[in-house]
This record gives sequence, C-alpha cells and structure tokens, in this order.
Amino acid sequence: MSGQPLIVVAAVTLRDGEVMICQRKPEVHNGLKWEFPGGKIEAGESPEAALARELREELAIEARVGRVCDAVHYRYPDRDVLVLFYLCEIVSGEPRTVDCNDIRWVTLEALKGYDFAGADAVFVDRLF
Repeated sequence: MSGQPLIVVAAVTLRDGEVMICQRKPEVHNGLKWEFPGGKIEAGESPEAALARELREELAIEARVGRVCDAVHYRYPDRDVLVLFYLCEIVSGEPRTVDCNDIRWVTLEALKGYDFAGADAVFVDRLF
C-alpha cells in the first residue's frame, strides 16, 4: 500500500465511569464491529471540527473535543489509517443511533469483551 494513510478522528467519551462505544452498521467497512465514534476529516476541517461534526451527524449530540489521548496507525487489507483518539465531553443531547447500529456505555474493563475494528482494538489493548 502506498501513499499517505487516511486520517480519522475518534471520540473517547466518558460519563459516570463508563465510555461510549458504537457498533458499525452491517453494510459498511468493518460492519457490526465496535468502535469509538468519529470519522474522516473533510477538506479544510481541523481534526477537532471534524470530530464535532461527525458526532452531530452520527449521534445527534454536541460535544466538546478535548486533547488527543492516543494515535494508532493501522493497516487494513484495503487501506492504511491513522486514528486520532480525542477525549470528548457531551455538552448537549443524548446519543442516538442516527448513523450507527447500536450505542453502549460500558466500563473500561468491559471493553475487552467487545469485537472492535482493527485500530480501535489496538487502542483498547493499550489501555490494559
């Protein structure tokens, strides 16, 4: 694989000792795998603005995007990605499954029991 990796942003959102994870829709890349919500950066967007937009579009929430807590480079069979994981806080709204299959709030320890997409799985492994 040549060229630059696709840069993707993801939200690590904590509330009451739990973290929010989302299940991808069945028809998309890595369908039905779990992930930290987020997506691709569009032309002219900062990573922080892209993540806030993605959370609005996918989950119908407004979030405060904080600092990067990790970065994972991962090579899928069809693409290279660099995922920037940001600490986030919901400032308004309650997450809804607008553009994902399911949403869960789980303890950090419970993360190990979910089938995460490749880059997200690396991030989860680094937590332990």
